[in-house]
Amino acid sequence: MAIEKTLCAQKREGAGKGCAHQLRAQSLVPGVFYNGKGENIKVQVPALPLEKLYFEVGTSTVFNLEIDDNGTKTTYPCFFWDVQKHPYKKKFTHIDYYGVDLEKEVKVEVPLVFTGTAKGVKLGGMLETYREEVLISAKPLDMPHSITVDVTELDVNQSITIEKLQLPEGCKAVYDNNFSIVAVIEKSSDAAEGEGEAAEGEGEAAAAPAAK
Repeated sequence: MAIEKTLCAQKREGAGKGCAHQLRAQSLVPGVFYNGKGENIKVQVPALPLEKLYFEVGTSTVFNLEIDDNGTKTTYPCFFWDVQKHPYKKKFTHIDYYGVDLEKEVKVEVPLVFTGTAKGVKLGGMLETYREEVLISAKPLDMPHSITVDVTELDVNQSITIEKLQLPEGCKAVYDNNFSIVAVIEKSSDAAEGEGEAAEGEGEAAAAPAAK
């Protein structure tokens, strides 16, 4: 398997808030590349290709960061590490990239994707998810983009724990306690009454126009 995506960056010399503000005004996103050898290189990346790549790979898929240092280009396999965004605009303000050795395992938080309708939900239970992502150890090219969790067979008062999570070959979950990821629980009487009252309210609201 080969790395499919490449992000082109330029080495930058400036630092500080003023420099970062100037870069953002030019639709460039400041960042720093780090690796296990202690290297750290200040970089700048055009916003649009950065946003496109981040949408495609997220934080759990390795890609190549090609850094141009005055015409000398060096490529580093890496992950998005620390991603900072504007508080209300859909823009990146700063990115840290983590360089990796493709032959050494790394630990990355991988998103969970829940699929199916649980058997217990069909019988009146309620699905509760306790984790949106889990820590996975794998070589960079073996790291999954996401992990699918099929809840179809879950009955009331049953759960899927981290120990039972189905993982791709070459991956293992990192945990100390065998915690639950998702479960089907019985609905409380309060929740059931609330749904009943909501249904009655909807019925009354629907009948009101007909009474005119």
